[in-house]
Amino acid sequence: MSRSHTPRTHMPNVSNTSHHSQFSGANHKSEAALRTKAVLGPTNTGKTHYAIERMLAYKTGMIGLPLRLLAREIYQKICERVGKQAVALITGEERIVPKEARYWIATLEAMPQNLPCEFVAIDEIQTATDFDRGHVFTQRLLSARGTKETLLLGAATMAPIISALLPGIEIIERPRLSELFYAGSKKITRVPPRTAIIAFSAQDVYAIAELVRRERGGAAVVMGALSPRTRNAQVELYQNGDVDILVATDAIGMGLNLDIDHVAFSSDTKFDGRQTRPLTPAELGQIAGRAGRHTNNGSFGVTGHASPFEAEMVERLQTHDFDPVKILQWRNSKLDFSSPEHLRSSLEVTPSHKKLTRVPINIDQKTLERLLSRATAQIARTPEEVELLWQCCQIPDYRNISPNQHAEIVTRIFTDLMNHANINQKWIEEQVRYCDNMSGDIDTLSNRIKQIRTWTFLANKKNWLNEQTYWQHKTRDIENRLSDALHERLTQRFVDKRTSILIRHLRDKRMTTPEISPTGDISLEGHTLGSIEGFRFKLAKAEAQNDSKSVRSAAAAAVAPEILNRARRLVAAPNDKIILTVDGFLRWKGEIIAELSAGDDLFAPKIIVLADECLTGVELEQVQDRLNLWLRHMINTQLEQILTLRNPEGLDGAARGIAFRLSENFGILPRAAIAQEVKGLDQDVRGKMRRFGIRFGAYHIYLPLSLKPAPRELALTLYALHNGGLRQPGVTDIPSIVLSGRTSFEIDPEVNSALYEITGFKVAGKRAVRVDILERLADIIRPLISFDTAINPNEPPEGAAKRNGFVVTVQMTSLLGCAGEDFAAILKSLGYRVEKTLIKPEDIAPGAIANGDKSDIDDLAKLDGEAPKEDKNDTEIASQVTDNHVTGNHVTDNEGVEALQKLDGQSPAEGIPVNADEVSAPETPASKEPEEPQYSEIWFPVSRKPHNAHNKATRKPNPNKQGGKRFDKGSKPNSNQNRPQNRPQKRNPPREKPMDPDSPFAALAALKIKGGKK
Repeated sequence: MSRSHTPRTHMPNVSNTSHHSQFSGANHKSEAALRTKAVLGPTNTGKTHYAIERMLAYKTGMIGLPLRLLAREIYQKICERVGKQAVALITGEERIVPKEARYWIATLEAMPQNLPCEFVAIDEIQTATDFDRGHVFTQRLLSARGTKETLLLGAATMAPIISALLPGIEIIERPRLSELFYAGSKKITRVPPRTAIIAFSAQDVYAIAELVRRERGGAAVVMGALSPRTRNAQVELYQNGDVDILVATDAIGMGLNLDIDHVAFSSDTKFDGRQTRPLTPAELGQIAGRAGRHTNNGSFGVTGHASPFEAEMVERLQTHDFDPVKILQWRNSKLDFSSPEHLRSSLEVTPSHKKLTRVPINIDQKTLERLLSRATAQIARTPEEVELLWQCCQIPDYRNISPNQHAEIVTRIFTDLMNHANINQKWIEEQVRYCDNMSGDIDTLSNRIKQIRTWTFLANKKNWLNEQTYWQHKTRDIENRLSDALHERLTQRFVDKRTSILIRHLRDKRMTTPEISPTGDISLEGHTLGSIEGFRFKLAKAEAQNDSKSVRSAAAAAVAPEILNRARRLVAAPNDKIILTVDGFLRWKGEIIAELSAGDDLFAPKIIVLADECLTGVELEQVQDRLNLWLRHMINTQLEQILTLRNPEGLDGAARGIAFRLSENFGILPRAAIAQEVKGLDQDVRGKMRRFGIRFGAYHIYLPLSLKPAPRELALTLYALHNGGLRQPGVTDIPSIVLSGRTSFEIDPEVNSALYEITGFKVAGKRAVRVDILERLADIIRPLISFDTAINPNEPPEGAAKRNGFVVTVQMTSLLGCAGEDFAAILKSLGYRVEKTLIKPEDIAPGAIANGDKSDIDDLAKLDGEAPKEDKNDTEIASQVTDNHVTGNHVTDNEGVEALQKLDGQSPAEGIPVNADEVSAPETPASKEPEEPQYSEIWFPVSRKPHNAHNKATRKPNPNKQGGKRFDKGSKPNSNQNRPQNRPQKRNPPREKPMDPDSPFAALAALKIKGGKK
């Protein structure tokens, strides 16, 4: 082929010095170019057989095949013809290369790129349209050439595009060797012998195989997810006649040669890795064409839930009339390894030919992007290191794990190769040892096979492992044993040979299909299997302990339609039918359908739809979109005021910063945390902020409207997603307390205090108090501590105390719903301190006179011959004297006696000698128990000094001053300095009136002095 015939691509900044095709003859007019041929046609035309015969006619040759299983099959056929010493097998996970190898059988990805051969064949070239692997087939189609002959094998639909891409190529069309007939629709239990039933998921394959086992004695299973060894063993079951039915995915459409008489489609849609879509006529034809081998005719039809084919489709399948391929997937193969960034740029080059399109980003390119974002790729500096980086990124993800997990494995491998020139031996031993376990069910063994395939792939990379040969044998041995164990499990589960023999004589027996009740209960032949919850099938407890996988698979076909119907109903459901519960689950009609997970933004969590494999593709996307729309609407509605503060119009500087912090804290900020910022705000700015609903409280800056239960419950859920998760203590308990309307409650020490604050409560001591209630408490206390009883002549408000303090009132305790020590702990946590004063029994009963008993009063009454009349002035004076006497803090007993003497008009010097003990120590009945001491409590702010300028007279004498007196600088001595110091001094103390000598109080004093108490 001439150089002008080779498609040109626009590749700026792409190196042309690396990874040139080894088939360079394709770029020059030569005999090899002129002998490139395309052998096209439907299935069963003998294309692969023709290629084998052509290759064996040359001394050297190579065939590239799409599947490892097919490569192994061709390898064995050629070994039988020329011997194993002349044939090499190269796949991603297997490498058999004899020294004298002349013929090379390989998968497309593993084809050697620097090995000239006389003959080269590329099979199944129509795979060039595949999104995942198509670019590899396109690259081989355009560049892989034998020095003497090249064959491109594939479907007839490739003819137009091959001619456009390779002008002048010779196209050979081969007719089908047998005919196809349409057999219509049949039940699964009534398909003819030697039938392949086609399904498009592992779950469907297992379910159908289980049904066949129960009714037909057994079925073989073939899927692309199985290892080649397992698939070959299952095919052998079918080929030997042990079972009459083969249940397979579309993997059998890719070159497997089986004795199939009939192909039955259980579905005409498939999930292609991106979406669930209908199969194209060409894809249906590729699979249906497996019926009938060589000159034996075959038939095709539908079964299960698949709808019968329309007449037009039947005609197209029978005549192989399919739309031609219009475009192929392409990716630049001349990569620039000068740096990781240049490598990425070269992968993004677009083709210039209109028949080619750049392939979507595949797993290898996604892995490269993740390594670049983590800066791991930057350690590759030379072209060789960058090429090694790309080889690591191309490690297949056999397990289909998440891109991040796969990138972590690749990162580990690449860093080991860069730092130590090979992969860590202990790490590989640990991974391989985990796979070396033959126990478990079908899924468990399948997953282990997928894992060991990764380490088998690494073992076949040259110089990546020490003792490479050992690891090749080790991983191959484990994979083979796992494959044998998996084949055994499949046979045990899906093949019953005794039943198979009986069923051959009872072909008319029908299988009862599973039934679904309106409530979602699943039953099969009268036995309850389980129920549907949301979009998931839940097994009954009795069945879950016995062969649960087979029961689940059998019910899948019946469950799928109901789950799809539920999905459609949810999409059309109004917002009020969907509920988010405090545990993070979304419920619809009382059933869990999804759960929340943390997103990149605090106010934008992710929704994970909880669904079985029955809900996939378009329906799953619709459910996801509907729930996302509902969640955005709920957050925007419930937290509208908070979200507005994320970008408040009209606020700048510190005010804007406070508003943003307020939004990040869900509308509540401790004032102490932003005290300096708030202090710098003028009144105009505060007025603007208040228009956004912001309130400046004594303890918090907050949004009062956001303290309602619904916004707080949602705020708690969103906060917990990013801080400890929804399963931490308190997340599900606190909302019920909020809804109860309680203003305070005792906290749980195991609960994160931040959770209480997010729900609108301040942790104060051992209790949590609602934020707005604290502000109301502050409003009550503020006027009390600002009221000075010493200088304010007005009636003090309830709760006001001396020295600008306050006492706890019923209004305060009722507001917070607690009293006593709990309330005191709250006040202390808010910054208040308490002063306690002992209350003596005399203070409790102020009507008692100097602790005298009733006999004294009776004596006075006898002296006058009548009951004493109480004089208002005398009572007031006596009360003063009694108060001074019983207080005991600053006035001595002798001082009390002197006061009594003054009442009689005597000076202390003129009085009769007084026995102080008799006066100050009244008798106490021996039988009376001492009362528990009581205290009066006055609260003060910690920051305020208790003794201010207005209360100088209340200060205690300083013993260090002479005579215990203290004078302010420049002032005169206080003439009232001998007055009790525990009573506030009035500005104008009243003048004492002389006591009436005929007063009963004077007589009482005289009795006490003369005779003492009787």
